[in-house]
Amino acid sequence: MIRLHATDHALFLECDGITVSPSSGFTIDGLFQSPDPIALAHAAFAAGQPVQLPAPNQPLAAVIGRQEVWAAGVTYLRSKSARVAESREAGGGTFYDRVYEADRPELFFKATPHRVAAPGAGVRIRSDSQWNVPEPELTLALNAQGKIFGYTIGNDMSSRDIEGENPLYLPQAKVYDRCAALGPCLVLTNDLPAPATVIAIKIVRDHAAVFAGQTTLASLKRPLPSLAEWLFRDNSFPSGCYLMTGTGVVPPDSFTLRSGDEIRITLSPVGTLVNTVL
Repeated sequence: MIRLHATDHALFLECDGITVSPSSGFTIDGLFQSPDPIALAHAAFAAGQPVQLPAPNQPLAAVIGRQEVWAAGVTYLRSKSARVAESREAGGGTFYDRVYEADRPELFFKATPHRVAAPGAGVRIRSDSQWNVPEPELTLALNAQGKIFGYTIGNDMSSRDIEGENPLYLPQAKVYDRCAALGPCLVLTNDLPAPATVIAIKIVRDHAAVFAGQTTLASLKRPLPSLAEWLFRDNSFPSGCYLMTGTGVVPPDSFTLRSGDEIRITLSPVGTLVNTVL
């Protein structure tokens, strides 16, 4: 397993407690375009120059080049229940029941690179929404051939009232400036995280936790390779892509994010993704 960290000016590969700076020929886009990203990363690590990881106070960048970010929805029972409840009056409740049980998953476009917030950077809530939540998600890295070669943490910021008003408003509820965050690193591995892996979230407001929750990947209804295969059906990603895999942690209906809230999402061995609401 190798961890890939990024700043605005450099990349770092970390393995077994050793960190190296790869040559300038090693790039994020090259990694996602490679038919064997893991082998490429190991070769770059072996040829790299030992360095120190960026200091904790040094800003990190999201590990993204030209990759699109997509997302899967209604992959956990908790998410399905929340979607049904928020859209019941609009007549959309049965949509979510059906997709939860269907063979074909819900897949939607989430973000282009410029809409993705880096670790430590600000995420946004829509100015025309009154009910906004973060969604903590295991996020897969897929190369140009559709192979899963790693994963990170994703924050799928969502406007629940907009989607709940009408399911056709999903793109507006999901896609806007700084509507997503990725990080703090990309774990490069051929092994998918175990079902017992915990993904946890804490939201801090005025130095106090106002929401905390967690789930395990065992609650994920759909196999991860199946989600990747569906995304690549009749679709191409020349620079690879990221795929958020859905959320199993949803704050209560009485909760909405506010400016200044700090969102902390933890997934081992990725670490903790921290973002503040602008």
